Amino acid sequence: MARFLFIIPLVLIASAASAQQRPGHDACARDVSRFCRAQMNEGDQIVLACLKQHRGRLSRACSKILADHGQ
Repeated sequence: MARFLFIIPLVLIASAASAQQRPGHDACARDVSRFCRAQMNEGDQIVLACLKQHRGRLSRACSKILADHGQ
């Protein structure tokens, strides 16, 4: 029982962290798959560079997320 009670807070923290990351992920997911599919497994910085390279073709939502994060 004690083991179960210890796991619940960890699961809740992980879900909250992933929920905070989702809005940016959701806004740019389609753009990443359209323009940066070849770089998807090369890491976040490579994908970010690819998105910046295609900035003029990105959706408004993704462009806004990038701008809001100083990119």
